[in-house]
Amino acid sequence: MAFIDSKNSKAKDRRYKVDLWLTDLNTVEVGILKQTQHRAKSRQFSKDMDVIGQIKEDGERKGIVAYREGLWKSDDKMRRRLVIKLFSEKMNWRGTLDMMLGRSLQLSHGAGGFPVTSYAINISGHEQIIPLDRSARQWPFMPERFSFFILTDEGPKLYKLRRKIVSFGVDFKLYDEHNRKIGLLDGKVISLGGTWKVRVDAAHASKELDIVLQLFCTMLKFNDDARRHILQLTKSIAKDKITPKLGSQETDLYMNPRRTR
Repeated sequence: MAFIDSKNSKAKDRRYKVDLWLTDLNTVEVGILKQTQHRAKSRQFSKDMDVIGQIKEDGERKGIVAYREGLWKSDDKMRRRLVIKLFSEKMNWRGTLDMMLGRSLQLSHGAGGFPVTSYAINISGHEQIIPLDRSARQWPFMPERFSFFILTDEGPKLYKLRRKIVSFGVDFKLYDEHNRKIGLLDGKVISLGGTWKVRVDAAHASKELDIVLQLFCTMLKFNDDARRHILQLTKSIAKDKITPKLGSQETDLYMNPRRTR
């Protein structure tokens, strides 16, 4: 994937499309040996992964997105969580978005039961685990918001995604730490699977921001169900109908890296 040099004042805005499919009948998965081939190319491609879309630039496929279908459709409510992964066209792993049940429940409990989904994004070659959280603002008819930050050599870069109040699709505007609009995620309502045309100002373009936005767009396919899932869990725990517990993979993400092993 080619990236814009932000130091070049004549550079064009960063543009690409996240195109999600309605069905599994796609050229990435069709074929008896496809899943085996994907697992052979990347250990990040688990047995329960389902390829659901692609990243396109100038009409060419530059990456694919998949999610852990078995985990998301688990009958165990405290095990059910969303995990989305991004790969290159040659199946090299680029990044993962993990739903953090523990933090989602903590934030939702603190917000009085209002569902606050929280995610952790792990990017290949980037040391930071990037937090992505839904805002707990509860004013009626307020647009949905998410926020995250990316550590750079110049310090943390703060970002905010705010859904447009009036739009024909699921559109989000991207803002920097100075509340300046620097990008747009333009959702297309005519796409049954989900399609977002992404534009980011050239001065803010980076590999890390690209991957966060590509995973975020894919997450939007599950956004409503994810909110309902956290809402139901929060209510069930409050009524003592379910005991909180976390899987080992999520627990590892909370552990102190300096702890004695």
